[in-house]
Amino acid sequence: MKYDLIIIGGGPAGLTAGLYGARGGLKTLLLEKAMPGGQAALTDVIENFPGFPEGISGPELMFKFQAQAQKFGLEIKTAEVTGVDFSGAKKVFAGGEQYEAKAVIVATGARARVLNVPGEEEFRGRGVSYCATCDGAFFRDKKVAVVGGGDSAIEEALFLTKFVSEVVVIHRRDQLRATKILQQRAFNNEKISFRWNSVVEEILGEQAVSGIRLKNIQDGTIQEEKVDGVFVFIGTVPNTDFLRGTVKLNEKGYIITDDFLTTSVPGVFAAGDVREKFLRQVSTAVGDGAVAAMAAERYIAGMDFK
Repeated sequence: MKYDLIIIGGGPAGLTAGLYGARGGLKTLLLEKAMPGGQAALTDVIENFPGFPEGISGPELMFKFQAQAQKFGLEIKTAEVTGVDFSGAKKVFAGGEQYEAKAVIVATGARARVLNVPGEEEFRGRGVSYCATCDGAFFRDKKVAVVGGGDSAIEEALFLTKFVSEVVVIHRRDQLRATKILQQRAFNNEKISFRWNSVVEEILGEQAVSGIRLKNIQDGTIQEEKVDGVFVFIGTVPNTDFLRGTVKLNEKGYIITDDFLTTSVPGVFAAGDVREKFLRQVSTAVGDGAVAAMAAERYIAGMDFK
């Protein structure tokens, strides 16, 4: 099956690229292994996307993105991309099918980074979670731990206070990295407490999570904390495993692009959280998607966009 443009990934960047590509008259296919919307679709409330002064839920915003893109003719297929071949014509392999396009935009985003401690994999889905919006309601009136100190960790900690009796934030430093407004909300919330300069050494339990073993990185002391759930938000890992050996990646696995979001392979572009960039937000993903689609359109037309 041949297309003008194939977009891999259906988060904010991919859907925006799909909107621009389809609206620009390109025969455009978007391949997404799960539900369109990406990480944004798992976010309870998005407060910093322009145009919504009261905020908007992640799922609702992503539904609007998808509806708008499909209105202009974007074709969306549910299939996981398992490989690509950019050596000649750009080929994408997904769901047992081979697709071919004149240009490709990679917008596969990033996944949650894991702790890699004993008990984490064992209790995944039985107390260990990477999505408070998905699993928070299962911990009603229980005590949970949130691991991390950035925006995502504190946003999810605040969300969890709607359900749980107590949230213990575990952070390896003595101060948070989250934005000041989120920090203030957390400090003012009586359900949230903090364990500073601490890391999780082990997640404890039998049939389900019953506690965590913490290590103070300053003095080396070990303590156990009883919790019913552990929510991990310590950063992300780019979804680029299927690209190894095809486009240039940085040491962390993110795709390296220029200002026009061109990768090391002509005709292959990258947008959103999957690429090396300073800020990973819905708003920056939208900008990336638009730029990548316009650059791809010019590439297909044989025009110089530089």
